Amino acid sequence: MFIEQLYTNCLAQAAYYIESEGEAAIIDPIRDVAAYLKLANERGAAIKYIFETHFHADFVSGHIDLAKETGATIIYGPTTKTNFPVHVATDGEILPLGKLNIKVLHTPGHTPESSCYLLYDENGKEHAVFTGDTLFVGDVGRPDLLDGLMKPEDLAGMMYDSLHNKLMPLNDDVIHYPGHGPGSACGKNIGKETFSTIGTQKLGNYALQPMSKEEFIKTITTGISPAPAYFFEDAKLNKNGYEPLADIISKALKPLSVEQFIELSRTGVNIIDTRIPDQFELGFVPKAYNFGLNGQYAIWAATLLNIHQSIIIVCEPGKEEESATRLARVGFDNIQGYLEGGFKAWEESGKRYDMVISIEPEEFAIDYNFDELNVLDVRKPGEWDNGHLGHATHFNLSDMDKNISTLNKEKTYYIHCAGGYRSMIAAAWLKSKGIDKVKNVLGGFDKIKTTGLDIVASN
Repeated sequence: MFIEQLYTNCLAQAAYYIESEGEAAIIDPIRDVAAYLKLANERGAAIKYIFETHFHADFVSGHIDLAKETGATIIYGPTTKTNFPVHVATDGEILPLGKLNIKVLHTPGHTPESSCYLLYDENGKEHAVFTGDTLFVGDVGRPDLLDGLMKPEDLAGMMYDSLHNKLMPLNDDVIHYPGHGPGSACGKNIGKETFSTIGTQKLGNYALQPMSKEEFIKTITTGISPAPAYFFEDAKLNKNGYEPLADIISKALKPLSVEQFIELSRTGVNIIDTRIPDQFELGFVPKAYNFGLNGQYAIWAATLLNIHQSIIIVCEPGKEEESATRLARVGFDNIQGYLEGGFKAWEESGKRYDMVISIEPEEFAIDYNFDELNVLDVRKPGEWDNGHLGHATHFNLSDMDKNISTLNKEKTYYIHCAGGYRSMIAAAWLKSKGIDKVKNVLGGFDKIKTTGLDIVASN
């Protein structure tokens, strides 16, 4: 028996490779499937099954492309309906893999078709359970992603039954392999570890503590941040099918001269600059958005932009394919090319470019103490509640489009996040909308806290 977790940090997502006697199964693959094919090839195994725990909302799965490449059967849990061939398993169905067996546990709650997969070892002992978005380390999946088709309270009730009837009865030593780790928006507050045991979760996971069904429903439906719009689009792609990744990347890797790039930009496409904030701030194509490859690049791009709108890319030479592939993982399906030679080509052409002014936290602290600055804190609500500047305005990055009407183009805004990645996204986004007087606070709140400024908490 061989098991490997293949973790994609920028998506906070875990896929799994299981193998026995030359037969392999993949659980919840991401869209670019090369890593799974490479691993199976290196180990001399054939991929027999592709297990999907549910219709993913936060990324486009690789199930369709991987099935075409390998001939493997796509497995979904009960109630599943798709527009492509799958095996809809029954609750309790056993699927053999070499000397192992995998049992389907229908666990509705996150979605109606959500299922976990219980792995039995060569001796028939419960070894591990792959829980998708039903059970995370320290958390459970959110029950509000059906876009009005079902009430979150109804799904939460199903989740309670699934946890108590299917997962909590498992042996304490069963290894728990979830679908996501910290940073994913599929839970409220996922723990830092990417795997655990059922016994550990029974002890420490808030959702598995003794409480009535009514208390559970209230607990997991309270305090959920609104889901990004792209979640519902990705779920549709995973259910209905999508364009092959190879075709998307082929179109995306079209080099554009400066003049071609300008011509396309006039058609209303979004310009995404994937350089790190430190590079971007020194000069960028006007109206470009900054989503640096050094962070949760694709997640933020999909949160703030329409994934179906046309995209052109500015990136460091050699980063074109990575930039396009990571966007495609979350459903960007209309990438029309990239600026050949990157920003340097733009600069050398003599075209006008824009910049973002950044200031050191010490300078910011002096200005803050002696002037009434307009400070925008773009961190998440939970971060804000745990501590913020008393005269700052909470301007959650995810909600910028809703709140931009509250800003005045004549004022100067000082922007910070926790460390500097999200604040540059915010600064570029605001400049693209005509809010030009912005300054980025280097190092974010982590550095601001060291300056001696008064910090207040909301809880």
